[in-house]
Amino acid sequence: EPAGMDYFCDQVQQKDVGRRMQVGQELLEYLSDPARSPDVEQDQQRLDKVIDELTGWVNSSNFKVALLGLDVLGAFVDRLSGRFKSYIGTVLLPLIDRMGDAKDQVREQAQNLILKLMDEAAPPMYIWERLAVGFKHKNYRSREGVCLCLIATLNIYGAQPLILSKLVPHLCTAFGDSNSQVRDAAILAIVEVYRHVGEKVRLDLTKRGIPPGR
Repeated sequence: EPAGMDYFCDQVQQKDVGRRMQVGQELLEYLSDPARSPDVEQDQQRLDKVIDELTGWVNSSNFKVALLGLDVLGAFVDRLSGRFKSYIGTVLLPLIDRMGDAKDQVREQAQNLILKLMDEAAPPMYIWERLAVGFKHKNYRSREGVCLCLIATLNIYGAQPLILSKLVPHLCTAFGDSNSQVRDAAILAIVEVYRHVGEKVRLDLTKRGIPPGR
């Protein structure tokens, strides 16, 4: 009996690290071959359950499990594209958490998955409206990560698809962050915004009471 979604729905609930590593690889192979996996979307509740469980993997304290969870969710995004939109609310908060991970690789993968969501699942601003809570995250690395993610978004998409007036106030707040890395990242992000929209952003900052010298 070749593995199907029922099998994976059951297996992704395993807590054993070794088993998760094995099942994750199997699921990646399964998703990459549409001919082998026609039942991915047959049962909505089953699919919901699998995505929920994988979101738990992303939250795992074992970085290998977290990375694999990010990979498998990425494979679901590739497979479902726009139909993944309904899961964005579920996956974004763990991704913001992981952008604050101690390991570079995990931070990078989390950001890549957020950018993939913009590319394949929903428009960039749809994502940013849900991502903006990350500017207030308790972990300074996550706050820094959100600023860096904005820079990456602007590099890929430019300013057109974003409503920057909704995002600039968050950057202004981050200028006064208690952590210097967050302050630096916010300044880099504003420089990037300036590169795309020019003087408008300078006027906006003056209106917000940022000192001219700053």
